[in-house]
Amino acid sequence: MRADCTRHAIPRSAPSWLSDLAGAWIFYTVLPAWPWPQPSFQRIARFAPWMGLLIGALQGLLWSCLSGLGWPPAACAPCVVALGIQLSGGLHHDGLIDTADGLGAPVERRLEAMEDSRVGASGVLALVMVLLLQVAALIQLGPQAPMVLCLAAFWARVSPLWAMVRFDYLRVDGTAAFHRDNARPLWDALPTLLAVALLAALVAPLPLLLGGVVAILVAQGLGRRLGGHTGDSYGAVLVLTEMITLLGLALFLPAN
Repeated sequence: MRADCTRHAIPRSAPSWLSDLAGAWIFYTVLPAWPWPQPSFQRIARFAPWMGLLIGALQGLLWSCLSGLGWPPAACAPCVVALGIQLSGGLHHDGLIDTADGLGAPVERRLEAMEDSRVGASGVLALVMVLLLQVAALIQLGPQAPMVLCLAAFWARVSPLWAMVRFDYLRVDGTAAFHRDNARPLWDALPTLLAVALLAALVAPLPLLLGGVVAILVAQGLGRRLGGHTGDSYGAVLVLTEMITLLGLALFLPAN
């Protein structure tokens, strides 16, 4: 009996994918860290879409709770957008601001402008416009907002993965380079494909596929304009994909 108790008291090593998932939880959300296993951060990008599903589901839950209390869509929309920013720590919106500032600078100074800690007018305007469009789309979606929030948050986190595979990383010493350096594209696609299969069982094809098209086009478009990607532009393609997916589904799905 004592031997059995001793054996159970010794923590077993976790599979590498589970440690990476624990790392993704810490890196992509501000939710409390897991007590076990020890997180690893080398290959966390492959689990980013799953973290998007989690954040979208929490946003959808908040929408449903507020709606149940009698709040109209115009009041629910800003709250769920704010929750999404809070859950991600504002990391990606900071990237959007820096990328917009870079695109507003001369070509030869784009990377320098993106590195500058000061916020320029282009970045402020980009953030304001994105938030307004997200709120407008959610108001239009109404009761369908919880489902669409999950889809938009999921595909938003697929877009940087496409950017990592398709484009060079522009900074030699950039802090986000480890995502690309440790990537194994074929194996890393597996968790995302599993999530797509899960969503396919729950959602009609058009809403599901629209976000995938948007994710690829946004990553491609911004990558070609910049000549590659940085950590900031990874955040920018995420936020832009989320916003465009929300808008697209607000246009295509019938209003209730």
